[in-house]
Amino acid sequence: MDRRSSNITAFILLGLSQNKNTEVFCFVFFLFCYLAIWMGNALVLVSITCTQLIDQPKYLSLSDLCYTSTVTPKLMTDLLAERKIISYNNCMIQLFTTHLFGGIEIFILTGMAYDRYVVICKPLHYTIIMSRHRCNIIIMACCTGRFMHSASQLLVTVFLPFCGPNEIDHYFCDVYPLLKLACSNTHIIGLLVIANPGLIALVTFVVLMLSYFFILYTIRAYSVESRKKALSTCSSHLTVIVLFFGPALFIYIRPATTFPEDKVFALLYTIMAPMFNPLIYTLRNTEMKNALQKVWGHQVFLKGR
Repeated sequence: MDRRSSNITAFILLGLSQNKNTEVFCFVFFLFCYLAIWMGNALVLVSITCTQLIDQPKYLSLSDLCYTSTVTPKLMTDLLAERKIISYNNCMIQLFTTHLFGGIEIFILTGMAYDRYVVICKPLHYTIIMSRHRCNIIIMACCTGRFMHSASQLLVTVFLPFCGPNEIDHYFCDVYPLLKLACSNTHIIGLLVIANPGLIALVTFVVLMLSYFFILYTIRAYSVESRKKALSTCSSHLTVIVLFFGPALFIYIRPATTFPEDKVFALLYTIMAPMFNPLIYTLRNTEMKNALQKVWGHQVFLKGR
């Protein structure tokens, strides 16, 4: 169906609530969250850059900042607006960028899990398997793959006819809420959505769980101190994975339908996970804590002189 068959030039986002007091409270809360996301991830980025630490947490922090910035600023603006309007073109751009950066984050989490697997299960071959050149190739492959995925999501949606109404029962543009507004049969497209982001998320989640199973199986033979260190790292990794993948699987691994709870689950992977990642994924890492102490402890020392 040609895009010209649609007569919708803008959408109205219904947002999280219709109550003004609730919206003001949400604005203050999400403003705090957004500032915390920028401060926490900027802290990680500066620390890694100054100490030349491994790059994986840096990629995760960059992905977090890009991903949450596709949604959070618009959400906060709409919370204070009388009418939450987004143009058709901006809606399509938001759809593309959220899937692009969200997908990149999924593959970065997978890469970091594989890095932990190699460190613990194949320590003697780590420098060969996880060389900088190979890591760069993996990152480029992830970005290319996610660009193709996001482009396919965009192409599927951009040719849908929207004849009205134009109210999206969500706080950002996503595939399922848009399918609900299309004035055509979207059953086949709904199956494609399950087969695309839904299946990718499910397969990636299973691979991640298997990698940590092999890690836990391997560390049985380690000393008590080594087991505690490995378990501390893995527990923080698993916390982030469940926080990100749990809600995403709930939304994308089912038939094309929407529930009121979708908004709350979407908040977990668009805002909450990026906010907690620096705390539970990198700051619990011994190397990261040493890097932070080296950079910021040195700065404090210089100011005290």
